[in-house]
Amino acid sequence: MTVELDAFAAGHRPGLARPLVRRLGELTRRPILVASWIVVLVVIGWAIAPGLFTSYGPYDGDTAASFVPPSAEHWFGTDRLGRDLFARSVYGAQTTLTATLLAVLIAFGVGTLVGLVAGFSGGVVDTAIMRVADVFLAIPSLLLAMVVVSVLGYSTQNIALAVGISSIASFARVMRAQVLAVVTQDYVRAAYGLGVGRLGVMLRHVVPNALSSVIALAALEIGTAVLAVASLGFLGYGAPPPQPEWGLLVAEGRDYVAVHPWASIMPGVALAIVVIATHRISTSYRKDHGR
Repeated sequence: MTVELDAFAAGHRPGLARPLVRRLGELTRRPILVASWIVVLVVIGWAIAPGLFTSYGPYDGDTAASFVPPSAEHWFGTDRLGRDLFARSVYGAQTTLTATLLAVLIAFGVGTLVGLVAGFSGGVVDTAIMRVADVFLAIPSLLLAMVVVSVLGYSTQNIALAVGISSIASFARVMRAQVLAVVTQDYVRAAYGLGVGRLGVMLRHVVPNALSSVIALAALEIGTAVLAVASLGFLGYGAPPPQPEWGLLVAEGRDYVAVHPWASIMPGVALAIVVIATHRISTSYRKDHGR
């Protein structure tokens, strides 16, 4: 009986375990990708539960301990008010990542809809929408975001909206190209031949098959949006002091770089690592899916 059970288990376990083992094997051959995922997961943890990663508060200062260099007690050192820079970086993840995700969602939602309408409608509608998109693409995205946030007012929410608006044209272009490729496929023609209406074809066939490349672009845009949000914060368009925000942390230490370089370098290095990690993950996704 035991032999039969062992034979049964041996015959069934590989079928379930083989995909997982193969996936784990692929990850072991891509250590940079694994490290990138670890970085992203840690930063997400910072945003969700910052108190688990540091015992200091983002506003706790001690002027007697101002500009303490990085040590076992203060991993990133302290700023001019004696605030722990690692704690401020951890708590700043919530502000920066929230603005980043909101910006990507705005760009993804509006850009996808605009590109879908342009590609599926064709004719004058397509031409008009794409000419407007060309105008937006001709303007540097950071400059466009600065103009938008200057009109709306300085705040983290407005930064998210500005960065999202500046990225809509890119999503619209990609979605339109995918829609134009899908509508020429045989299964779309067959659906029309079976009497399916334009709305049904769009929702059942065009949108599901065109979204994959747009999702890949959204993954790539996360790193770009993080950098854009931090850049605007560095320039003073975002959260006002003393609120922790990654770009603002770098800006607060720039006047002391010559004598206390860690005040800007440590938050800046953390920001750079996050951006590189997200780009590495998105690049891997695009390669794995042939895009």
